[in-house]
Amino acid sequence: MSETSGGSAGNATLGVDPRLLEILVCPVTKGPLRLDHDRSELVSESAGLAYPIRDGIPIMLPEEARKLD
Repeated sequence: MSETSGGSAGNATLGVDPRLLEILVCPVTKGPLRLDHDRSELVSESAGLAYPIRDGIPIMLPEEARKLD
């Protein structure tokens, strides 16, 4: 799992604007999100949910999120 850090913006952020990633929060807990590059998801550890990123667009709907194990 990798987080947004250095590297090219397209590869590091899965096509999502890095400025958007800085301001997005979990819609359930309002807590921070971690980018999981391998699974193309934004992960909310506090909510136990992973929100998918499809075609460079974060899908921030709890009903679309995957529950973490």
